[in-house]
Amino acid sequence: MMHIHNSLGRVKQEFVTREPGRVAMYVCGPTVQAEPHLGHGRAFVVFEMVRRWFTWRGMDVTYVRNITDIDDKIIRIAQERGVPYDVHAREMTASFHETMDALGVGAPDIEPRATEHIPQILELIGELVANDHAYAAGGDVYFRVRSHATYGKLSGRNVDDLLVGARVEPGEVKEDPLDFALWKAAKEGEPSWPSPWGDGRPGWHIECSAMARAYLGEAFDIHGGGSDLTFPHHENEIAQSEAATGVGFANTWMHNGMLNLGGEKMSKSTGHVISLRDAAANYPAEALWLFYLRAHYRSSLEYSLELLDEAVAAQARLAAFRRRAGAAGEPDDVYLPRFVEAMEDDFNTPEAISALFDLVREGNTRLDAGEDVGDLAATFDVIAGIFGLLPSERGAGEVPDELRNLADGLGVAGDTLDAVMDGLVAARAAARADKDWGTADAIRDGLAGAGITLEDTPDGVRWYRS
Repeated sequence: MMHIHNSLGRVKQEFVTREPGRVAMYVCGPTVQAEPHLGHGRAFVVFEMVRRWFTWRGMDVTYVRNITDIDDKIIRIAQERGVPYDVHAREMTASFHETMDALGVGAPDIEPRATEHIPQILELIGELVANDHAYAAGGDVYFRVRSHATYGKLSGRNVDDLLVGARVEPGEVKEDPLDFALWKAAKEGEPSWPSPWGDGRPGWHIECSAMARAYLGEAFDIHGGGSDLTFPHHENEIAQSEAATGVGFANTWMHNGMLNLGGEKMSKSTGHVISLRDAAANYPAEALWLFYLRAHYRSSLEYSLELLDEAVAAQARLAAFRRRAGAAGEPDDVYLPRFVEAMEDDFNTPEAISALFDLVREGNTRLDAGEDVGDLAATFDVIAGIFGLLPSERGAGEVPDELRNLADGLGVAGDTLDAVMDGLVAARAAARADKDWGTADAIRDGLAGAGITLEDTPDGVRWYRS
């Protein structure tokens, strides 16, 4: 029986979908003002893991993750660069996609962009104005926070307490300092769209409500995102969505903890970040997944090079076992139940990973004794597949330039990575047979430089991407 900690009510409860066998999930995606940092990677790995888990359990998952491609910061950075806002947004979106690919995070089923959903946003704002939960003022449209009696139920904040320190910015004509913008009047030099209240652009919070409703309906199963989005973003989503429809918005709210650097959360706005692109270029994707998932998704996680290096070493142990294990059989009846039990307890990945390493220890012991481990290999594949820990496909991708140059120098031909590697392994074997240790070592070193490791085993030479 699946239990998930619901941020709405701050309680771990049984997870029951609105429709049997189906999971509808919306996760707040990136605001494409800059390239993603290592903290963003954690959120998208966590919810990719959630998707994979439910899929493995036989559920029909609809995963929506948006792109916020219009925002004050996007506009400001584009102006500083001297390019149109949409050019900057497209470039950063492409960079995000490339980085997700490098991290091994799959594309969502639906990836809506805010600027492509202006009609849906205007429709939702119109409903809120019509039922007096929102009002137009000076070309802007604001949500009346006090009109929604349960405002604050997600974050646990009291409306009157929020008023302390609240202020009205110059040029704003709010009825109440707590009210937030649904539509912002056009400013010179900024992008805008026509609306019943004058040209302008949407506020951040209304975008997600409109896009979630467009693809998942008025109510759905899971809404996810980083814990830094709980207030005000998710609180405002709930208020405006439920005020418009009169029904609950998301049944379960999941929030991942922050990735900290020197005790402070990583943040694009402060520049206190580690580039995710750089991390994915310097560390195997599987090791980054292990780094993220060895901590429970709701807990904070401290970044350090030592922890990343530990994840690399741990992933190497996992990969070495899987290479030794051979063909998979049917999953075992010890470690797979342990994994399922851990995951059904609010995605307890530390306990699930502990089960995986216990499996590997037993598997290596059995292999040393000459025993078959097909059952453990099958369980390993299930866990590693959900946790992004399976090694990359052996012959996938193009032949790297370094490898091609090495092969050409030795007269080895081949159009695929497998073919080139077969030739290079054979060339090294021939050199060793002729006691030409210099050539044999040069081939090994050249392969290492191309990111490929050779492993001499009693059954012959194996190779894998480092």
